[in-house]
Formats: sequence, structure tokens, C-alpha cells
Amino acid sequence: METEVPSTRRPPQWANAYARCVMIGDGFVVYAAAVIALMIRFSVVTEGFGDAATTYVAITVLLTIAWVLALHLAGTYDERLLGDGPEEYTKVFNVSLFLFGLVAIVSYLFQFQTSRGYLGIALPIGLLALLLNRKFWRKRLQKQRAKGKASHNVMIIGGVDTAREIAGWLRRHATAGYRVSGVWVPDSETGPRQWLDVPDQFIPVFGSNHDLDDALYLTEADTVIVSDTEHLGHRGLRQLSWDLHDLDIDLMVSPNIMDVAGPRVHVRAVANMPLVHLEEPQFKAAATITKKVFDRIFAFSALVAISPMLLAIAIAVKLDSKGPVLYKSERIGKDGEAFSMLKFRSMRQDADLEVQALRDAHDVKNVLFKMADDPRVTRVGRFLRRYSLDELPQFINVLRGDMSVVGPRPPLRTEVDAYDDFAAKRLLVKQGITGLWQVSGRSDLDWEETVRLDLDYVENWSMMRDLQIIWRTIRAVVAKQGAY
Repeated sequence: METEVPSTRRPPQWANAYARCVMIGDGFVVYAAAVIALMIRFSVVTEGFGDAATTYVAITVLLTIAWVLALHLAGTYDERLLGDGPEEYTKVFNVSLFLFGLVAIVSYLFQFQTSRGYLGIALPIGLLALLLNRKFWRKRLQKQRAKGKASHNVMIIGGVDTAREIAGWLRRHATAGYRVSGVWVPDSETGPRQWLDVPDQFIPVFGSNHDLDDALYLTEADTVIVSDTEHLGHRGLRQLSWDLHDLDIDLMVSPNIMDVAGPRVHVRAVANMPLVHLEEPQFKAAATITKKVFDRIFAFSALVAISPMLLAIAIAVKLDSKGPVLYKSERIGKDGEAFSMLKFRSMRQDADLEVQALRDAHDVKNVLFKMADDPRVTRVGRFLRRYSLDELPQFINVLRGDMSVVGPRPPLRTEVDAYDDFAAKRLLVKQGITGLWQVSGRSDLDWEETVRLDLDYVENWSMMRDLQIIWRTIRAVVAKQGAY
């Protein structure tokens, strides 16, 4: 299958501007780090510039130029790398180590009298400053992307259903910087005004009665994602890659794999044929002794540290309304075992008896039942829920072994009764005080999104991910995101 593409395209202006800002920032912080190293190593503040220090002024300038040049040659200012994912930080780290290693080797071979102390000070300060500079500009870029700006325009080649799924996924992860601007469906004809309807966006759909080059031009696409390779065929896909390469338009092939963490995905060549290999789900690793020990130590330390706060909350709950201080809720844990989950009581007594009436009154059909202005919540309870303080007694559940610090959301028995086989996989690991659902919107999430996030955790568990979720939880609680 042959395809023609336009001879010119407008490059994304935001990418060039963003790369320039990052590069200027890198140059500034690297120079500052080198100057600080110079001042510390040669005691410039107290002794002034000696002969050696004067020589190092030139070395400082050369080091700054070499550092930024090395970052440029390594592609750390590439628009495809900037603004999302860990690869940018990893490259900055590796390039910096390589550069300083090279300087040390060259100095040794040519007998340059370069101070190891100077290099030893400049490297950690400069590396930290570089990472902070990248983080600063990434935050600014992600704020723009959350508003629908500064993103790559994507043309999807494939079926409408798959395109809708990809478009929805990229919309939910807007900070990644990709926005579907058009769909081209091979071997099909479309009307003059056919659109793909996704939340907050109408995406034009083009058929084989429209030239691909016209579709790319009209949508200003700088990236193409092929989700259906059968229609293009082997030769068509290779020809498309050459055509797009001439225009510097990125070509990606989607294997239709979502919610699978990067470390589980490997591209392996079998008889020179690239195949995507998926490692098995990681839920068994979540039961390792490392996680169990971490849970116990973390829970015990947290209870000791916040014990005065727990006492104050208990007194406030008791004085605010009648009933017990702690509320015991039956939840279903690992392997379907029931346990009593502890929380500070945030509702009036016998609030559970009013659930069905509230469901009927508000016509709630979802498995989950959450209300932003639940009339059963007490005054103290509303404050506790705002900052998730009502969940602190669950550290006792962690010490008992009922729960983990991080894991899927503990479900009610009525929810589990409504599970299909897919959702039931949430019960393969211990339920958690916090999890991906907690840091991704909490009560604002619908049922399908909650299940998706929990299964993502079950399949892609790692200890490092647990630590990241704990940190993100602290930020979400302070910001009061999705809590009610």
C-alpha cells in the first residue's frame, strides 16, 4: 500500500521554545555549580583568587560549555524526550557521570593537574541542579498540557473503536503531551463530516476516500500512531515509515497494551521479527517478606508518631456526636477473606441504615456510593474526611496483617458480590490504606476507573512504586484532592 505525505509541515513551536528554556536553564545552573565548586575548593571567599584558582576560572567556563554540549549531543533536548517519563532524568544522570569520568581519564592520560576535589564538588552540585531545573520546567509544561496546550498532535491509523480507546487514554494522561487530532481508517469510506466523540473533544475521522497526506495536513499531526497494521501490510508500513521520516513526523505502532508498566514490556526479535513480550503480572511479588516487613515498620512508626493526634481526634469525635469513636466496617481482603476495617467515626450513628434510601433518592446505580454533601457526615467527620484523618486507625489493621500500607481499595461485600472475573483480581493482594486510586482522584473516580487503577497496581507492583504512591498520597491529602 502506498501513501503520500505533504512536503512540508509546521513543527510544534512550543517544543523549540521549551527546549531553549531548558537549555538556558541547564547552562545557568551548571555554571553556578562550577563557580560554587571553585569557591569551596579554593576558599575564594576567605583567601581570594590565587594563581591556581585563576586557571580554574577558564576550566569552569570550559566545563560549563562541555556539560551543556554533552547533554545536547545525548539528545536530552529532544522534544520526544522532554517533559514526561524517567528517561530524561536518567539520560541527564548518565551523561553527567560519563562527562566527569571522561575528564578524569583525559586529565590522567595527559597529566593535566585538574583537582579531584573540584570535580568531586562540581559533579553532585551540578547534577542536582540540573535535575531540579528539569523538574521546574517539566512542571510548567505539564500545567500547559493539562489545559490542552503544548502537546503533540497525533493521527491514528486504524479502526474507530481502537482509536477511541487510545484517544481516551491519552486524554486521561494529558501531561504526557499527546493529543489525538485525527483518525484515518484504511479501507473504509467516511462522510464529509464524520467525528469521533470522546469526552471534551470531537476528533475528525477520515476514510480511504481521503488522502492520508490531506488528513495529516489538516490535523497538523506531528506524530502518527498505527493501531492496525493488517490494513497497511508489511510493505505499506515500511513505506510509511520512510515517508514520515523525511518530514520528521514520529511513527509509533500501538500493540494495544494498556495499564502495563514499562519494566514488564520488552521488544524481542525472534527470527528478525520484532515481538512484544509481556512479563507475568507481579502480584506474587507483593506478598514478599520485604513488603511485609516494610508494612509493619511503617505502620508502627506512624502510630507512635501520630499518637497525640489520634488521642485528640478521638476526643473530638466523642464530644461531637453520640456513638463510638471507632467505626468498624466489614471489608473483603486478600483471597476474599473478610476483616473489620477501622476508621474514626465520621457519620452519625446508624448511618448505614440510610444508605438505600439515599441511593433511591439520588438514583445511584453504580456499585460505589459516594456523595460530596452526604447529610450523614458530622461536623468533625467532614473535617476528618477532608484530610483523610478518619483513615489513620487503619494502621492498626496493617499491624494485624489485615491490610497493607499500599494496595487496592478495600471493598465492601456488596461490591465484591457484583465483581466479574476481571475485577475479582483486585483480591489477589492485600488491600491498602492508600493506592493508585487514592492519588488519582479518590472519591472523584467512577467505578470503572477505580477497578482499572487497582488492577494496574496488582499487575505492576514494585517496592519503588509503593514508595512513590506514599509520597503522592501525602501531596494529595494536603491538597484535599477528591476527598469528601
